[in-house]
Amino acid sequence: MVGAATLWVVETALTVVTLLTIAVAVSAVSGRLGVSAPLVLIVVGILASYVPFVPQLELTPDIVLLGLLPPLLYAAAIRTSLVDFKANRRPIALLSVGLVLFTALGVGVLTTVLLDVPLAVGIALGAVVGPPDAVAATTIARRAGLPRRVVTILEGESLVNDATAIVTLRAAIAAIAGTVGVWEVGASFALSAVGGVAVGLVVALLVGTIRKRIEDEVTDVAVSLLTPWIAYLPAEEIHLPGVEGHPSGVLAVVTAGLVLGHKSPVIQSGASRLFERTNWTTVSFVLENAVFLLIGLQIRNILNAVGESELPVSTIVLACVLVLLAVMGLRIVWVFPATYLPRLIPRVKAADPAPSWKATLIVGWAGMRGVVTLAAVFLLPESTPERDVLVLIAFVVTVGTLMIQGLSLPWLVRRLGVPGPDPHEDHLQEATVYQAVTDAGLAWLDGIGPELPDDTRQRLRDRSVDRTNAVWERLGSTDTPSAQYSRARAAMIAEERAEVLRIRATGGVDQTALARVLNALDVEESILDRMYEDETTAHRESDLRPAEAEGACDHLRSCAPVPAPRTPQGCEECLADGTKWVHLRLCMECGHVGCCDSSVGRHASGHFHEDGHPVMRSFEPGEAWRWCFVDEVTG
Repeated sequence: MVGAATLWVVETALTVVTLLTIAVAVSAVSGRLGVSAPLVLIVVGILASYVPFVPQLELTPDIVLLGLLPPLLYAAAIRTSLVDFKANRRPIALLSVGLVLFTALGVGVLTTVLLDVPLAVGIALGAVVGPPDAVAATTIARRAGLPRRVVTILEGESLVNDATAIVTLRAAIAAIAGTVGVWEVGASFALSAVGGVAVGLVVALLVGTIRKRIEDEVTDVAVSLLTPWIAYLPAEEIHLPGVEGHPSGVLAVVTAGLVLGHKSPVIQSGASRLFERTNWTTVSFVLENAVFLLIGLQIRNILNAVGESELPVSTIVLACVLVLLAVMGLRIVWVFPATYLPRLIPRVKAADPAPSWKATLIVGWAGMRGVVTLAAVFLLPESTPERDVLVLIAFVVTVGTLMIQGLSLPWLVRRLGVPGPDPHEDHLQEATVYQAVTDAGLAWLDGIGPELPDDTRQRLRDRSVDRTNAVWERLGSTDTPSAQYSRARAAMIAEERAEVLRIRATGGVDQTALARVLNALDVEESILDRMYEDETTAHRESDLRPAEAEGACDHLRSCAPVPAPRTPQGCEECLADGTKWVHLRLCMECGHVGCCDSSVGRHASGHFHEDGHPVMRSFEPGEAWRWCFVDEVTG
């Protein structure tokens, strides 16, 4: 018996190691080839499922909902800005709740007609295929170079919609069994949403209080790695008398992650945040790639089970294709009214002007499904009519959306010419923030009087100012003094490390002391790597964005020399109204100085709409980029 148990453990460990090795290797090769790793992993998984010696791994609900989903959602949540999430709560709610319910109903009716099953069964399938996947949304959306607000909305949607789908699915399963009514469904939704958020807030408060008192970085990161299950498990175990369901563990994890990520600067040290970020990045990388490989590995088992169905093959194929098309079509049908109808309310329109139809179409097309869909479909009881066919439909929807929408999304972004994040504006905002924090630090330094020697005071001042100047320099030439410094210092560190290794080889110095020196060099090198990355490779995150048409725009090419600003002291309208601006822009035709779109007044854009002057120029120190309102290009 002991031998059999040992053999099982060895085989399981070998399977897990092999799975992760393949996932990491395929992802690395895909990255070098410039193709989407999730899509390649699915294809590899499908092919591997038919190799005789490859074990048949089944994605059970427990594996996904308990083992994979909590850490993946938590890792995404702590990286998501709580400020941006709150600012976009209306579109996120409309997509994560409204769209999931709309999809569940639409697919439910279609499935009932196609397969002749009860409506509750169809709605259950609709709930299964309703939620886009957090991993797919983040991976493909960022790779496609989408505007940041679009990415924020997609990430926020994918963090919350799983809870809506799972609650809807459980209600549909109860309806199939005839044990639930309208009141019970409403109460279950309320308990799931309110209870899940409440549990997440309590966990965030408790964990945050504990982590404030932890001084050891390793212990702090260990607590962070446990937090997803600390939030998920209690929520799933809470049951109120007389109410079906329980608080959503998914919402508890997301809430805890959003709050703890937002509070991390005040509950963690800088070293702890670096360690946590590195660990969660590694965990996410491994799990995300393993998930897509596991999706592909399911196909053989699914097809074998469907082979026993009494339905004609033509009916099954038709149902798979039509449900896939319905899932993609229903999202587009929902997104446009959900985007523009709320803006018929004057208060909403004034606070949040309508986006372009191009950005709305991209949100509608970015509906890739993932592992939650496959996990949720296995929650259907074995007695569910045509259960095996429903499982196949869920697989087709998952793979179909990843293949069709995932492959075409970057092309669509380029075709529509939707501008991604502007690196010029990013650097400008970063420089402004650095300037503000540097001024705050220097004000403190100037306030401590003669307590510091002059040379120490000057050294602190120079280091602070150099950091800010390095950011401002990136707004000008490409090979800045800071970049030159980074390269030269990196070469010096390489020589210094070589000397440490030479000393280590002699065996005459204590290894602990050598380890500390090497660690110090590693820390400095990582800072230099970050600085050089900012200097030279800021484009990598959005390398599929539409190329900037510098020199190709007639308005930019024929632009007159920089005119004299009419109000060099600031925004013309803000000065008259007594309001404040964030950044300033200069009209290249008449010299009007207006505030940017990040400002309350948005007077630079307003000036274009009123006077039709097409080109503006940044009116910030060290910044010379121009923008054409007509052709929407930077020059």
